[in-house]
Amino acid sequence: MVKQAGLKEYLVARSLYSEESFAEEHEKVYRHRKTGLDHLKQYFTCDARRAKNAVMSLLPIIGWMKIYRIKEWLLSDIVSGISTGLVAVLQGLAYCLLASLPPWYGLFSAFFPVVLYFFLGTSRHISVGPFPVLCLMIGSVVTRLVPDEGPPANITGFEGLTKDEQRVLVASSVTFLAGIMQLAMGVLQVGFVVMYLSDTLVSGFTTAAAIHILVSQLKFVLGLQVPGISGPLSIIYTLEIIFGKIQSTNVCDVVISLVIMVVVFIVKELNDRFKAKLPVPIPIEVIMTVIACGVSYAFDFRTKYGIDVVGHIPKGYEPPIAPNVHIFQETAMEAFPMAIVGFAVAFSVAKVYSVKHDYTIDGNQELIAFGVSNIFGASFKSFAASTALSRSAVQESTGGKTQIAGLLSAVIVMIVTLALGFLLDPLPKSVLGAVVIVNLKGMLMQFREVPYLWRRDKPDCVVWLGTCIAAVLLGLDLGLAAGLGVELLSVVLRAQFPRCSVLANIKGTDIYKDRKDYVDIFEPEGVKIFRIPSPIFFANIEFFRSKLVEAVGFNPLRVLRKRNKALRMIRKHVKKGYLQWTSNGFLNASCGPIKEDSEAENNVEDLDLPTDFKDLPARIDWNAALPANITVPRVDLHSLVLDFAAVSFLDVSAMKGLKAALKELVRVEVDVYIVACDPYILEKLHHCRFFDEELKPSLFFLTLHDAMLHILDKHPECTKKKSNYDKIVTQVTIHNTGGTLRSRERNVPDPETKF
Repeated sequence: MVKQAGLKEYLVARSLYSEESFAEEHEKVYRHRKTGLDHLKQYFTCDARRAKNAVMSLLPIIGWMKIYRIKEWLLSDIVSGISTGLVAVLQGLAYCLLASLPPWYGLFSAFFPVVLYFFLGTSRHISVGPFPVLCLMIGSVVTRLVPDEGPPANITGFEGLTKDEQRVLVASSVTFLAGIMQLAMGVLQVGFVVMYLSDTLVSGFTTAAAIHILVSQLKFVLGLQVPGISGPLSIIYTLEIIFGKIQSTNVCDVVISLVIMVVVFIVKELNDRFKAKLPVPIPIEVIMTVIACGVSYAFDFRTKYGIDVVGHIPKGYEPPIAPNVHIFQETAMEAFPMAIVGFAVAFSVAKVYSVKHDYTIDGNQELIAFGVSNIFGASFKSFAASTALSRSAVQESTGGKTQIAGLLSAVIVMIVTLALGFLLDPLPKSVLGAVVIVNLKGMLMQFREVPYLWRRDKPDCVVWLGTCIAAVLLGLDLGLAAGLGVELLSVVLRAQFPRCSVLANIKGTDIYKDRKDYVDIFEPEGVKIFRIPSPIFFANIEFFRSKLVEAVGFNPLRVLRKRNKALRMIRKHVKKGYLQWTSNGFLNASCGPIKEDSEAENNVEDLDLPTDFKDLPARIDWNAALPANITVPRVDLHSLVLDFAAVSFLDVSAMKGLKAALKELVRVEVDVYIVACDPYILEKLHHCRFFDEELKPSLFFLTLHDAMLHILDKHPECTKKKSNYDKIVTQVTIHNTGGTLRSRERNVPDPETKF
């Protein structure tokens, strides 16, 4: 065989191993398997080291404060904290409109959760506070229980409260409940739940949320009075109302919004393009907000043009309140997706920055941190917090090293709340709406993923589209549930209907690939190699069996029944004297042709039993011509190899189905071999009494090549069939046999091939 330039070779000389022979030759290390009681004892055992680790885990601040470099990091954290704080003030006011609450409550959400996260969070770079998707989800709950038009829901505790106070109570109560859920999941160590939200699902969901946010801000940009609507198809009803009132648009609001959006968009693009040269991104939202406040105050937009402004912002913080238990009962179904979405988004962003800056984050501790932050913040009338991507990008890009930057941003928010809030009194709400819309660019541009997903992975594309469409039409809570259902369905279908294949040997190697994909392959006569790239469980065992029948080219159960019927007929003819055994086989002892016996047979279930040649002088060659015009399907297969390299688990239902399928093959005289089986699956088969007289442990081989060498040694005739090619010598480690090479593109003699 000619060696190609640049390729390396390796030669291995070893014994041919089945699983049994390998186990006999190589002793395994004994490992004590812990019982459930052992794990329970270990969980509740406490020592000094474990107590220290628990404290370090619950208070991550201790870990990073010990390594804090004051000279190198403090100045960067101060600059980052001030920049992030200014953005947090503006976004707190803007995103609060999405929650259908008075704007200054957004400042509370940009302060209280940040303080708690400073002590409990494991990420050093995310900016905790209002997140537009969560704000919109809260807004849908708020408008459902306290609508703009009509009476509020019949809830104990609403008596004597104004509409704004009722809405604040609803928002804080649902936030408190979401925090309890996050804290419970963190304590129970179920942070892995976020793994069920794939990047595709989150992308489709946030894109739908961006569409909802865009529509919700149109009333501020156009200066219209549009009631808040929640529930399925709410986006369509809202658009219907907006288009119905389009003639009442406030031109001044539209002009202000367009100017803000154009300027902010252009400067943001410049920030992205020249971020390597700019020491700090230009805080254009803050600059335009200050300018808009000044112009609105100077020209008295509120009085002259009827523009809706932020209005009076009370100084200081309000006293804490207790959550309303009745609201818990009304909002439990909405609180859970809020808890999941808030954590999933924050964890995804935190993971990106942790990889970039080389430190680890703990999903369970993040759940605890956000749970406690939301519970604490809800007590002081803030709403659910997560992280906004743009705000976190500002905190990281301006040099933030630790959560000290986040704490300083909270200080900036506190200063505005306590002393400078009056400066924002004349700020038009259309400015806040314009800022929100401009910041949706990143989420709306995710539509570009659809063509890519369609070309690369159509099931993922279906998940994206299904999640996005469901979230747009049904609302974010039901849309998330529908998207998760579509995603889980796609996973189930992929596992239930995997792409099975028949393998063949690549000439001159011990490598086996799908025979449809390569030109020069070697397939010994009478041998099939079948591969299933999936776990085998109750849902796909029938699919596995049908694909196996398709691969071997016959139904073994049908062949077995035909053979047993033929055997019954031969016995009857021998008993009646129609057939007589000689050294040349059965001969017709009757004067004329033997008529086929059409008499109905009893004991049909016996046809499924192994063929029994007792009372007959010899075994019957089923592939040879049979006497008395008896015919049975011909089976040219003598060996079947099942590649279990990709089978990660096997449940009891699948084990029964697999055992039945293998027995059917063994009973039609096909040798079955299973290769590359996971040790734990093999151990499970032993425990479940999978093996018997027909299926023995010897059918398991260590590798596919070991099984093939064993088959070629057992059936040397399978490589001697004549073909249109010159005879090819196949060297099988220590065996020298002839072989047949399949070539799809060339028909030329081939040199000696190593197999």
